[in-house]
Amino acid sequence: MNVSDVLYGTGFICNTVMKMKSRGIFYGDSPLNLSTQIPLQISLSSLCISIIQFLLTPFGQPAFTAQMIGGIILGPSALGKSPAFSKWVFPESSIYFSQTVALFGCMIFMFLVGVKMDTHLMRKSGRRGVVIGFCNFFLPLIIVVGMAHNLRKTKTLGHNISNSIYCVATLMSMSSSHVITCLLTDIKILNSELGRLALSSSMISGLCSWTLALGSYVIFQGSTGQYENMLALSLSFIILVLIIVYILRPIMDWMVEQTAEGKPIKESYVFTIFMMILGSAFLGEIIGQHFMVGPIILGIFVPCGPPLGSALIEKLESYTSAILLPLFFVIYSSRINLSIISSKNLLTLAVIELGASAGKIVGTMLPAMYYKMPIDDALSLGLVMSAQGICEVIISGRALMLGYVDEESYSIMIICMVLFSGAIAPLVKMLYKPRKYRSQKRRTILHSRPDSELRLLACIYHENNTSPLLNLLEVSNPSFGSPICFYVVHLVDLEGRSSSMFVAHRPGKRKSAHATHSKHIINAFRLYQQQNKGAVTVNPFTSIAPYETIHQDVCGLALDKRVAMVLVPFHKRFTVDTTDAANTTIRTVNRNILENSPCSVGILVDRGTLPTNTFLFASRTVYRIGVLFVGGADDREALAYAMRMAEHPNVSLTVVHFVDSSSKDQKYHERGFDYELINEFRLANLGSESLVFKEELVTDSLGIITAIQTLENSYELVLVGRSHANDSTMFGGYTEWNEFPELGFIGDMLASSDSKCKASLLVVQQQAFVGDGMLEPSPFIEGDAFAVVDMGKM
Repeated sequence: MNVSDVLYGTGFICNTVMKMKSRGIFYGDSPLNLSTQIPLQISLSSLCISIIQFLLTPFGQPAFTAQMIGGIILGPSALGKSPAFSKWVFPESSIYFSQTVALFGCMIFMFLVGVKMDTHLMRKSGRRGVVIGFCNFFLPLIIVVGMAHNLRKTKTLGHNISNSIYCVATLMSMSSSHVITCLLTDIKILNSELGRLALSSSMISGLCSWTLALGSYVIFQGSTGQYENMLALSLSFIILVLIIVYILRPIMDWMVEQTAEGKPIKESYVFTIFMMILGSAFLGEIIGQHFMVGPIILGIFVPCGPPLGSALIEKLESYTSAILLPLFFVIYSSRINLSIISSKNLLTLAVIELGASAGKIVGTMLPAMYYKMPIDDALSLGLVMSAQGICEVIISGRALMLGYVDEESYSIMIICMVLFSGAIAPLVKMLYKPRKYRSQKRRTILHSRPDSELRLLACIYHENNTSPLLNLLEVSNPSFGSPICFYVVHLVDLEGRSSSMFVAHRPGKRKSAHATHSKHIINAFRLYQQQNKGAVTVNPFTSIAPYETIHQDVCGLALDKRVAMVLVPFHKRFTVDTTDAANTTIRTVNRNILENSPCSVGILVDRGTLPTNTFLFASRTVYRIGVLFVGGADDREALAYAMRMAEHPNVSLTVVHFVDSSSKDQKYHERGFDYELINEFRLANLGSESLVFKEELVTDSLGIITAIQTLENSYELVLVGRSHANDSTMFGGYTEWNEFPELGFIGDMLASSDSKCKASLLVVQQQAFVGDGMLEPSPFIEGDAFAVVDMGKM
């Protein structure tokens, strides 16, 4: 008898009771008994799928493709054909236990899918998202049901296919927001314009699909003649939802209220949630629904994000996805049998699958193009919205178990899902070109008019970054004659939710549920704005997205708001202990911003020497700023920023120009630009004791290192350019040994772990691109941005 017959209850077996434990091979007992076979199956499933995913990832394949291929390989279509493999690894006597573990893992996974789902996104979809979502659902449904009806009337189909064809057509037209979210994450466009539209639209189409699935099940129950059971099933489902909404949800809200901000959720609360999962699954099975329905609905009503939603994701997701879920794919793939598929039926159902995919693509493209979306982006959106995955596999498996579809139809459906899903990701990567963050004009401090508003954008990873950035804003000398518009973006890694968010916090606007992430940061900057009314305007935002792609929000905002400079904290914080993992992710974000910014960019490392607002206004002590000027676009941008700071009455500025008279590394026009700005600075400050210009003659890298070491602790803040001439004798060979290449040679020397410098450091890299062309491509490294390193407290 086939293992799949046992699995789905279509057959019976008689078997001896298997030993739960083995005395060991030295006593003649087989080590493969029930207590070891389940761990073996789990380990083998996880290993096989992980290897396949590792091999397919370079080809742009989503995780679902690897999971299904791994399941098919371990199933009866491949290794499962071997009697020895079936006997020792997946014997019939262990299948009930394997199925229990697999479905338990899938239940937890689907609960986490509900937790990640942000229902607020559905309300914020807008007319475009709603129209696309409905068209994406109804058009393919109408097309495939019509095709199924026509095929059944005009073609001679087998008895099983003929009975299954309407259900197969309906299943092929369904979609899920979770599957689309996973695809967007895999191809790294989750928080792009297209990604956000796909998420909001998939919420609508996914809701319609799940409503259709549940409604079809209830109608099927009624079609058997048991109408009183149909009514009881509907009422019981409504009661289940009401229990979750009005009893369990308030309990979870109370848990969140009892958890202090920034503190982890109590273990007892996690245990309580786990009991809710099991209880909702049990109740769902009692009332005749799939046991996963209760956990999915419960997950949707779990408060997303920290502290509860993110804690559940952190504790359960890795174990569930990497350990338990692979076994689920193997168990569900055991019903796939390629040997029973006939070419005629394969062609018939493949045509229906093509019709469903075409219907989804067209149903997405037409309204998208109506709303003025470019045709390439509309096609990419249509492909994304046609993806299917684990949710559709679960529903198809349920239909198979209930007899809605036959085994051959199920096998063809899953194969079609794998093939079409595998084709979507590479096509979208080829078609969709994410927005390029290129300004058509110069966006630098150097090219900003001194009497106009200066626009700066600051990125904040932690609340600890707030004070140094406020202090840097103060030393930037905002005034009524030259005000500063300061955009603040709190960058929050995506945890406990599936959809990215970009929230604007406007005064007087109803408090957003997402404002809790940034409450203290917003309050601090709003207070500074009140204290400097007319000189400073603060516009706070929160970006919740994966750190891999969160730079897209920063660069997009900088481009839209015509910002002159972006300030980002350096990944290594000298005043606060941080983990290496946190430092690495922040460093990656900073590098992405440096590479893609449409303007100058900044990196801030806090060592506590930046002045406070009270210090500059109340203290008579002079705040000393130094500029280490070698030459080039980045150094000119650093000097331009320092010249603005020098306008503050309590600031003393010293510009040290390092001159290598024998060097010919710079082009003539570069030296001309350098001396033009230097002469402007000197002429504007003749006779001023607080503004000093010095020249240092150096001949090699040792000379500049020695000169800098004598000056590094003469100032509270030091500004330098990031990039300089590659072939300069002043940096010969040393750029290859940088600990922090993103800071350039001088910045790295002052910020490295063995440096004795205690001054804050501002490393400047000027705007790299205008339009589609790179600025000043000649002898300079990389491009335009600036970084701040505050090096006060050792």
